[in-house]
Amino acid sequence: MNNLNIVEALSQISREKNVDRELVVQTLNDALVSAAKKRFPDVDNFEVELDADTGHMAVLARKTVVEEVNEPELEIDLEDARLIDDQAQMGAVVLERLNLADFGRNAIQTAKQILVQRVREAEREQIYDQFSIRLGSIEAGTVQQISHGDIVLNLGRAEAAIPLKEQIRRERYRQGDSVRGYIYEVLKSTRGPQVLLSRTHPELLRKLFSIEVPEISEGIVTIHAVAREPGERAKIAVSSNDERVDPVGACVGVKGSRVQAVVRELSGERIDIVPWIDEPEVFIARALSPAGVSRVILDRRRKHAAVIVDEDQLSLAIGRSGQNSRLAVQLTGWGLDVITDQEHQERRALMDESQEELRRLQGVSELIALSLAASGFISIKAIATADVESLKTVPGVEEELSGAEEPGLTAAALKEVAEEYLVAAEARGEIMRPATLAEVKAAAEAAAAEAAAVEAAAVEAAAAEAAAVEAAEAIVGEDESPGSDGDELASSSAVEASGSGKEEEGEAVQDDPAEAGISGDHGRPEEDVAVDTSAADAAAVGEEPASTSSVGDDAEEGESGPKVVG
Repeated sequence: MNNLNIVEALSQISREKNVDRELVVQTLNDALVSAAKKRFPDVDNFEVELDADTGHMAVLARKTVVEEVNEPELEIDLEDARLIDDQAQMGAVVLERLNLADFGRNAIQTAKQILVQRVREAEREQIYDQFSIRLGSIEAGTVQQISHGDIVLNLGRAEAAIPLKEQIRRERYRQGDSVRGYIYEVLKSTRGPQVLLSRTHPELLRKLFSIEVPEISEGIVTIHAVAREPGERAKIAVSSNDERVDPVGACVGVKGSRVQAVVRELSGERIDIVPWIDEPEVFIARALSPAGVSRVILDRRRKHAAVIVDEDQLSLAIGRSGQNSRLAVQLTGWGLDVITDQEHQERRALMDESQEELRRLQGVSELIALSLAASGFISIKAIATADVESLKTVPGVEEELSGAEEPGLTAAALKEVAEEYLVAAEARGEIMRPATLAEVKAAAEAAAAEAAAVEAAAVEAAAAEAAAVEAAEAIVGEDESPGSDGDELASSSAVEASGSGKEEEGEAVQDDPAEAGISGDHGRPEEDVAVDTSAADAAAVGEEPASTSSVGDDAEEGESGPKVVG
């Protein structure tokens, strides 16, 4: 190979592999040294002269000038040394040029393999660095194949993959389709860099809006948060640092052109654009749109909020299968509990009852009782059955209990106090409140059901008594009314058989136990009978008489429950 061919070969490798030319030259240098070592394995005294501009290339061996040569690979006599350097002296080191043809086929093949391997490694490293810099950006590729559910893309110089878990479920691709994805990871492997793309990552939505909305790329409009259920629905929160620019309008575009471009890219994913504000109460209410919110109550310590809505807005706020509330949780970063005002009032009453009971424990202040109840420990039984670690998570328990009313009282001591109180209460026959909210609700529902049953029984008894009274009155009326000819004939026959018809009729009344039992109540109104029965039944279960509407209300309250999200 002449010098010009060497120069052209170096340049071609550099262009095709997109590798620095100096790196290619250094790689060739190392390959030639390796070839020389393979030809002369016992020595390591080689150098390479390689000029990338002129194509000059030579492999040199360092040899010491001696009077008598014992090791030809390391030594040279003075006469031969002066053919290389006419100023050579005894003991000097000269560089003797080696003939590449003498290296043999195996040595040359080794040099070639080293060159190819090193260039490939350099190329892979360069590709890895290139895509590592682009981590967090959007990349487009062409579908090469689908392997085990993963989509393999051709990015030009590299391959990428969209794992099955990062795909939108209803999307289907074929070989040759163009796909865009969010680069979320770049890995090194024996096959080269592996670029991983995602179609489900929340940041993909942010990047797509940055592409479609110039105000975002210019920094006028900011996307503060993104929440997605890929392929179904998404929410983004935006604001503007220019009061003349409406952030929501900028993202929607003229006739919805901008947001529709993003929707099409994400296969019809519905997108809600919410104005962002640095006020959690307002932001949470907006995040639950399109539902209307009556009130938001914040627990800043736990970063949890109770969202109160009207009854007709509850299903809209929660969304289908809880989707709307889940997205609101992702968007705001707050745990949300969506409830109606009636449920809120029930909770307030439950909290008051819980605090009152917890204050019975020695060393529990009003603040700690409130904190325990808010954390779900609604009764002494709940504390007694809890583990110590969960009690330690209650805000303020360890701090206040260890240094306030009862010095040295910790979460473990609190549990012990609750257990002792529970044992003593059971010995006294005291009925303690259930340990969990679910048990409290179950007890309330059972009480409501029992009250409803009592009310139904009272109504049924009143109806039966009224029917009996009506039947008795009908019999009395028949006695007093004038009989027909047929009746007189029947009465005459009855008199002949057993005496007076009046006596026979009296015996018939006495033989009916139901009529006999009611005969003394003819003068009492039906309403009084019903009310008295209800009162008696209510007294039997230790409750005051309740109207039908109040029992229905109680039953309805027992059936409803809080909707907890996050």
